[in-house]
Amino acid sequence: MNAPSPPGPGRAGRWLARLGPRARRILRRAAQIALALAVAPWLLLAALAALTPLPPELEATEDHAVSTVLLDRHGTVLRELRAGDGARARWLPLSEAGDRIQRALLAAEDKRFARHPGVDPIAIARAIGQLAVERRVVSGGSTITQQLARTLVPRPRTARGKLGEAALALRIEASLSKREILEQYLNRVAFGPGLRGVEAASRFYFDKPTRDLSLAEAAALASMPRGPALYDPRRGTGPLERRRNRVLDRMLAAGLAGEAEVARARAEPIALAPKGGGLGAPHLVRAVLGGALGPGAGVHAEGPGAASPLVRATSITLTIDRGLQREIEVLAQQTVRGLSERDVGAAAVVVIENATGEILAYVGSHDIDDAAGLGHNDGVLALRQPGSALKPFVYELAMEQLGFTAATVLPDVELSFPTADGNYAPRNYDGRFHGPVRLRDALANSYNVPAVWAAAALGPERVIARLRELGLRSLDREPSRYGVAVALGDGEVRLIDLANAYATLARGGLYLPVRAVRSFAPSSPPSPSSQAASSVSARGESDAPAEPPAAPPERGVRVLDAARARVIIDILADDRARLASFGEGNALDLPFPVAAKTGTSKGFRDNVAVGFTPDVTVAVWVGNFDGSPMGGVSGITGAGPLFRDAMLAAARVRPPRPFDPPDPEQLAEVEVCALSGMRPTAACPHRRHELLPRGGAAALSPCDMHETVRIDRRNSLRAGACPDAAVEERVFERYDAELTAWARAAGRPLAPEAASPLCGALAGLDGAPGAPPTGAGARVRVAYPPDGARFVLDPSINSLQAIRLRADVPPGVPRVRFVLDGRPIEVGSPFALDWPLVAGAHRLRIDADGAAASEEIAFSVE
Repeated sequence: MNAPSPPGPGRAGRWLARLGPRARRILRRAAQIALALAVAPWLLLAALAALTPLPPELEATEDHAVSTVLLDRHGTVLRELRAGDGARARWLPLSEAGDRIQRALLAAEDKRFARHPGVDPIAIARAIGQLAVERRVVSGGSTITQQLARTLVPRPRTARGKLGEAALALRIEASLSKREILEQYLNRVAFGPGLRGVEAASRFYFDKPTRDLSLAEAAALASMPRGPALYDPRRGTGPLERRRNRVLDRMLAAGLAGEAEVARARAEPIALAPKGGGLGAPHLVRAVLGGALGPGAGVHAEGPGAASPLVRATSITLTIDRGLQREIEVLAQQTVRGLSERDVGAAAVVVIENATGEILAYVGSHDIDDAAGLGHNDGVLALRQPGSALKPFVYELAMEQLGFTAATVLPDVELSFPTADGNYAPRNYDGRFHGPVRLRDALANSYNVPAVWAAAALGPERVIARLRELGLRSLDREPSRYGVAVALGDGEVRLIDLANAYATLARGGLYLPVRAVRSFAPSSPPSPSSQAASSVSARGESDAPAEPPAAPPERGVRVLDAARARVIIDILADDRARLASFGEGNALDLPFPVAAKTGTSKGFRDNVAVGFTPDVTVAVWVGNFDGSPMGGVSGITGAGPLFRDAMLAAARVRPPRPFDPPDPEQLAEVEVCALSGMRPTAACPHRRHELLPRGGAAALSPCDMHETVRIDRRNSLRAGACPDAAVEERVFERYDAELTAWARAAGRPLAPEAASPLCGALAGLDGAPGAPPTGAGARVRVAYPPDGARFVLDPSINSLQAIRLRADVPPGVPRVRFVLDGRPIEVGSPFALDWPLVAGAHRLRIDADGAAASEEIAFSVE
């Protein structure tokens, strides 16, 4: 079989054969020139690419141009802080982007991305041809790599600029893989006004990560780089929807999506997330990034001048619970609106988890956008007077250092304390004095005088030192500047520090710093092979779990004695004990055990309410940021209702439970006399059970504030030698000199001093049955002026300037002698003497027949 003959020359070959040698040489020369002209630009472009440096952004080991995303403890986005260029930006590794956005982007911008070297000749030729035919730009010739080059190094839209862009595209292609280029593009190109990178756009427009986008949403985002402002859906979704559908058609044509998938995507409406993301906890964010909460609250670099790593973090997981945060924000707004007619303009709330010190909610003001109410101020960090909220710590210290117990009787009578600026005479909120009060009642009802008396017994130095140990370090002046009035909040503290002091009490006396940051993701290299940034805990540990275990309380520093702290908790949680001042159904009366205290500063400028369950502490401030007074709003009527609502909200996050019972090795319930707090006798009509240190019952003395006296029933005078038929025994109260004047004024049941004239005389011996309690055991006292008092004569006053000297006198003493500068002046009931002021130093004591003389006091007149 013969082999087939080779084909003959074609028409072109026959035509060339007819040409002469010279013509053929010219033709070959022309072909070479044409080839050279066609290849030369590419050679030039290659040479330029070789000389073009890779942009430093692609070589950097760190990317500082990212925004910071703030999350709550459960990963819910709170807000996003924009990058230095003002854009929202998040770095997204390609491996976490999902395939839908990649397919949509290739169809929209560069379907031959995998095959070209950075510049697509086919696309360029097509664009030029369409321009020539249509006389308008129908399609672009830029590849994804060219668009990345244009983003990194912007150039003018001239021939020279286009040449530089193409050269840089080739340089990028020679240095990075296709996957690396696509990752850089997805993270650096604008996907909307103020949105850099697809992840920022996905979160902003659809409130979801890129990997969770539907095909329709992915196609919509892939449409945006062509015209970020034109296709901004916030200006209307029509243009974006038409562009999205064209992208979907291209995906179908390119085999990047199936018909059914595309049909479903075309039918899907463009549904945007409300407001494009969260704006939660603005005051807390500012406090954390600014380091205002202290080094224990977040993460701070070591060394002077070092910047916090949080400043360069891509995400920060805060300790707050977004649901609780939002609920308390609304409650604060409602409170301010409800009290606006009483001149209340602001409120702040902080909630702390006791076991860890983590902040669960932080509302710096009711509304940060309220310019009239100075809402940008942060009430959690502002220095304000806490009023009576410091009393629990004064009493706990007195228990530790002075041997006080919950049953210790304190004086609530008119007292005066000398200070550097003159005499200080505390008054109670209700304008009354209550005489002898047990410490439990004094604290539960927030009586002022007993607290000041306890602070005076301790001394301001010891009180201030303890408060500083509890974290109230804004009390940084000399203790003498605060004086005994520190017990009533005469000093400025931060609400966050006050809350943490109460959390320390809730922990049984263990101090922990507050924490606001759980973990953070440091800025990681946006290198082509970058992986997801690992999480670093607030303690500096890598890959912190989403819900780390609670910090063990043993890591705290012991500040308060555990047994005494437990007694204070018992008092603050005693609803019955506070009934005298607050009544039933008050704001502190919750449906579960809560230890709570309110405080009101002088002039009604601030009021607070602070309290805790075993698990959470809530602190509330209500007032005005400009310091103006409220309209008679107290802690129980202003901060109290908001405290109640906030505590109820916190209880839904941390279900309440009872306080642990007192340790029987340390504390025991003991029966005491309700009046004296001492061991009851047969004469004590009322008794209470009190929580005392183990062994405290044995140390209690028998009650000496009740006495049984023989009375002539005919005239209610002392019976003396009356016949038994005319006598009855009655129980009376008796007081020392400090309390006797109050008892008389208050109408307390004091034994009569006179004997019945219907019977024989009294035995006349101290201690005899029915005799008044006078003698060596009774002592008179200088009630006013206090020792060390200083008075200043006013030269502008022409009238007589005088003070009233007063004495406290026990029953049975009819007259006393005021011995002023050695000169005795006899005075009867009510044992007071108006004395004209005389310049100079003076000394005063009081003598009485049948009672011990008072101690001598000194005072001066200038």
